[in-house]
Formats: sequence, structure tokens, C-alpha cells
Amino acid sequence: MSGLPHSPHALVTGGGRGIGRAIAARLAAAGATVTVLGRQRAALDETVAAGQGHFADVADVADKAAISATIARAAARQPIDILVANAGIAESAPFAKSDAALFQRMMDVNFMGVVHSVQAALPTMKDRPHGRIIAVASTAGLKGYAYVSAYSAAKHAVIGLVRSLALELAGSRITVNAVCPGFTDTDLVAGSIDNIMKKTGRNHEQAVAELAKHNPQGRLVTPQEVADTVLWLCGEGASAITGQAIAVAGGEV
Repeated sequence: MSGLPHSPHALVTGGGRGIGRAIAARLAAAGATVTVLGRQRAALDETVAAGQGHFADVADVADKAAISATIARAAARQPIDILVANAGIAESAPFAKSDAALFQRMMDVNFMGVVHSVQAALPTMKDRPHGRIIAVASTAGLKGYAYVSAYSAAKHAVIGLVRSLALELAGSRITVNAVCPGFTDTDLVAGSIDNIMKKTGRNHEQAVAELAKHNPQGRLVTPQEVADTVLWLCGEGASAITGQAIAVAGGEV
């Protein structure tokens, strides 16, 4: 049982695809009213049309003014009880070729996007009887990977934010946690698979195996497995879980 409080309002950034859409679907199925945010209107509308969300708003989490206004509109419909800061991007490059612009892009979306979202939602959450803030980070925030130093640095920053904010809010009814997926079967990872195929000449199956070797279970994580972890953290039974970075990675970390 999820143990969600009665009809909470959950807001999921990056909710139109991949892990975000799976999270939206799980929360909606558990009885939450779900607002999905993202940059692509078509994907968000498809999520709502499929019954995996109830409202869709377009916003770029890297744009503080835009995300603040969008979350304010969502909270006006119904106060926010659950924020899942999932939106993110990934780019790879050797460190020597990772310029300041690359680092800035990774920080703007993957870290500051979480900051903007939390700052916009938190004031309305403080008066609610049950609050959950969950950042979708990555195993890259728990360890290092070659050729993604900028992405890894941003995800490490997310986990530091989660741990600090959890202590700041420990006296409230709001918990703050991070979920850290390993390589997951999403469009984002599909790009990595394509790069492996192009650079190494491996076929699709071999490229998937190259990524899956990081997981001791020998497979990619599914978006639904990440969503199930988020759903548990949103439930009443996880009220003592805060400041944690939970790996969903088949034993990788």
C-alpha cells in the first residue's frame, strides 16, 4: 500500500517522458492529483490524455521566473503536497573538452532547476499536513563516471542540497529525499546507447550490455522501478525517511 494522504496534489517536473512520466502515472494511480511540468507541450498533453496526470503546464526549470509563475498557478488550483523535481539533461565529453558553457548547462537544469522548483513550491507546502520533496538525482551523484564530470558534479550538488534542506525542515512535516537511478531504460539513455554504437561499432544489444554492466544485476533499471521508490517515499510509512539518497541501481552503489 502506498499510504498516500487523501487526494494530495503532486507536481512532477519533467513529467512528460521517461522516469518523470512513470512517476506521474504511479502517483495518479495511487490517488494523487498530478500536475506535470516540462518544456514539450505535446508530451505533457499525451501524459494527461493517457490518464497518467491531470494537469499540464509548460515551463523550463532553468528559468526561475517561469517556473515560479507556473508552480504558483498549479498551487492556486490545489495546494501542493508533493514535489518531484525530476527534470534533467545529460551531456558527455572528456573533461578537457568540457567548457564552462557545458558545466553551466548541467548546473542550470540539473541543480538550479531543483532549487527553483523547491523555492517556488515550499511556501505553499509548509501549511500542509503532509509534505514530500523528492529530487531525482542519479548514481552519478553518488560516485563518478568518466566523461560526464559536469553532469556528475551537478547531481552531487543536488544530493548536498537534499541533505541540507532535510535538516532545515526536520522540525516540519516535510521530508526531503533524493532517488538515484542507475542507467535506466529511457530516451535519455537511448542517446548514450546511440553514441556507443557510433563510436565503437557495436550493435544495439552490445551497446545496451555495455551500459548494463554497471548494474550487478546485468540489466537496465526500468522507469517503473524508480517510480515505485518515489511512491513509497511519498507515503505515510516513509515519514521518518529524510535526507537520504536512495540508489535504484541493482546493487551498483
